[in-house]
Amino acid sequence: MTFSALAIVCVLASLLLALAIVRVAIAYAHRRGLFDQPGQRRSHTLPTPRGGGIGVIIAALVTMPLCLRLLPAAWPWVLVAGLVVATVLVAMVGWWDDHSSLPVLPRFGVQILAAALFSGVLLTTAGLSWLWWPLLVLAGAWSINLHNFMDGIDGLLAQQCVFVASAFAVLSWLVAQPALAVASACLASSALGFWWFNRAPARIFMGDVGSGSIGLLLFALGAMLWRVDHALVWPVLILCSSFVTDASLTLLTRMLGGRRWYTAHREHLYQWMVRSGYTHAGGATRYLLWNLLVTLPMTGIALGYPRMALPVCIVAYLAAAAAWLALKRRLKRRDLHKVRHVTT
Repeated sequence: MTFSALAIVCVLASLLLALAIVRVAIAYAHRRGLFDQPGQRRSHTLPTPRGGGIGVIIAALVTMPLCLRLLPAAWPWVLVAGLVVATVLVAMVGWWDDHSSLPVLPRFGVQILAAALFSGVLLTTAGLSWLWWPLLVLAGAWSINLHNFMDGIDGLLAQQCVFVASAFAVLSWLVAQPALAVASACLASSALGFWWFNRAPARIFMGDVGSGSIGLLLFALGAMLWRVDHALVWPVLILCSSFVTDASLTLLTRMLGGRRWYTAHREHLYQWMVRSGYTHAGGATRYLLWNLLVTLPMTGIALGYPRMALPVCIVAYLAAAAAWLALKRRLKRRDLHKVRHVTT
């Protein structure tokens, strides 16, 4: 089978597998009573099945390793095996948590283990210094959790995964990494298959099995690009700016305010949007517009002018932080005005 044929088969298989498995997951959730119930700290108003992210992960785990091993510029089997094992660890603890809520420490311990395992294998196979290991482990654990934090309204996380993984596919192709490019495209297509059921109004939610695992996979793909060329870390970070900024600033403000940052809340920007009257689709669209109108042009500049990549990345995050602060203040004023209007 030619490269083009195998690439097309893998990407289509990822999409079709995700569509089929998510349909099964919907029936399974109804049968087992796995529903996210509406509440004060949630953004939905109807009981909705959860755990549909299992479709994304199974589809990705079936197709991505094949691409990474069989296509040109193949990756070492040890690294591919490490990626699979790490993803399965995060998916298993997420699946367990979706069925029966787990304490924070055991979940975080497994996530650290998964990030440490993949990072260690990546450094070993690349012959890189182990001084990078703590930073990679921290980045991997944060990616797992920030994507979990950002999975709160219909379609948002699946949309982000499609965008970032597709962009990683393009980056990989530009640096002559076809195996990594098609593997990234497979993750994007599996997320697209889930998005079909998760777009507003959602028929099923992703659950921790999907959100944490997607966080790990996006971290892994970004780290693999970094292994190919260290300078690619800046375009990778720019592409992730909307989620990283929202999750990081929300966490920071909660910690500075003395609140329990690891508990459920409604303080992310996308949650303020819904609280202030935006629809789920409207909120997700605004994140997509940021990606298309800001991150893509800045990523292009960082790629075209490598010496400017770091300053461009800094500007992207400063702009994201400014937009986050300005929009959140506006939404808070709007919410306060609504409360005053109701009380009077």
